[in-house]
Amino acid sequence: MIVLNGGSSSGKSTIARCLQTVLPEPWLTLGVDTLIDAMPASVDEGIDFAVDGGVSVGFGFQRLEHAWMTGVAAMVRAGARVIVDDVFLGGAASQQRWRDALDSAGLEVLWVGVRCGGAVAAARETVRGDRVTGMAETQAESVHRGVVYDLEVDSGANDALVCAREIAARIK
Repeated sequence: MIVLNGGSSSGKSTIARCLQTVLPEPWLTLGVDTLIDAMPASVDEGIDFAVDGGVSVGFGFQRLEHAWMTGVAAMVRAGARVIVDDVFLGGAASQQRWRDALDSAGLEVLWVGVRCGGAVAAARETVRGDRVTGMAETQAESVHRGVVYDLEVDSGANDALVCAREIAARIK
């Protein structure tokens, strides 16, 4: 299993797709955006996006996120190779939630930090047009606070394919 963590518009999803092309075996990609898109708008204490780019999650989101993480771990235990694309809003605490779900299953995980300077991520955010302005710059560094990685890549300085090849070289 590979867990990619980086801020919004840092290039995680593009790197995940590139990984699917360079890794010899089939890998599934699952992202936190998949979870968010699957949630009904009616979730009490779900996820809120502030006009300044801030993101807050409530108990309802956390409950469903826990179930999702446990489900992803079950998929990997069942033999699927999975690349997770996530945004650790809580830094080390977010990584710990993943560790709790994955370590209890005895799974090997490659933890990858996807770094991208705030200005570069903000420019990508503007081009995308599907994000709240300010989210990318706000998250560029905060999502990495206290997180321990096996590998870090810089998607602002390197093409996604270069990053994917660097990650693929670490897969056993």
